[in-house]
Amino acid sequence: MIDKIALILTIIGGINWGSIGIFQFDIVAWICGGQSAIVSRIIYTLVGLAALWCISLLFRDNNVTHET
Repeated sequence: MIDKIALILTIIGGINWGSIGIFQFDIVAWICGGQSAIVSRIIYTLVGLAALWCISLLFRDNNVTHET
């Protein structure tokens, strides 16, 4: 479950960075009242932590077979 949450947050962060790079528009800051707003900073922190968590996905063995 935490993997999916981390992946969703990382995707949100990627979309936000894409909008900054292409349109110079920060969606999170726009929704939350600026980059320095506490809600924005919490979201940025959660996205960063999620990205760190997703690093672990690269090193996991997902080819495990389940016995029934």
